[in-house]
Amino acid sequence: MPRPNFFFAFPVDGSFLRQLPPPPPFIRLFQAEDAHLTLSFLGRCGEAAAERALVALDQALGERRPASIDVSLGSVVPMGSPRAYSALSALLERGRDPTTALIASLRDAVSEAALDRREARPPKPHVTIARPRQNATDAARRAGLAWAAGLDLRGVKAQLSHIALYTWSEGNRRERLFRIVAQRPLANGSPPASALV
Repeated sequence: MPRPNFFFAFPVDGSFLRQLPPPPPFIRLFQAEDAHLTLSFLGRCGEAAAERALVALDQALGERRPASIDVSLGSVVPMGSPRAYSALSALLERGRDPTTALIASLRDAVSEAALDRREARPPKPHVTIARPRQNATDAARRAGLAWAAGLDLRGVKAQLSHIALYTWSEGNRRERLFRIVAQRPLANGSPPASALV
């Protein structure tokens, strides 16, 4: 089995995913528990590098003490090439600018600690809701785009109140893709005590 990926993200209440119309075949809808807004993708960096990144995050949060951000979702768009997209993701409508600024202020610290490099692309806050399966045909991908275009997520609101370090789930990844290794509240955020690691 390949080494698991690690990434930092803001957990998001994904209960809205249960209310969506089912996607077309070969498009996999995320489980509600997997919903998140990515801060920094570290890839297969290994556990030791991920722990270094967590220490760097703690230091950055202690210095900057960022506050939680209220956001709402907007249009669902393909990420990557529209024809061969890797994900269907909801962009932010409310809270886009402060979220972009927060990501920009924190992600270099964790990326440098884990990977010894900075991320080159500008931040683009989004919540991925579905991915095409590896064997999805062009027709299936077009159907996925049509499904995404018909979604209206403008009423979906969330608070970005803490940052979590994620990796692959330990169980059946057909049911749940990710698990939280550790999480840290923002300055005025207070995730449930049972969720803190």
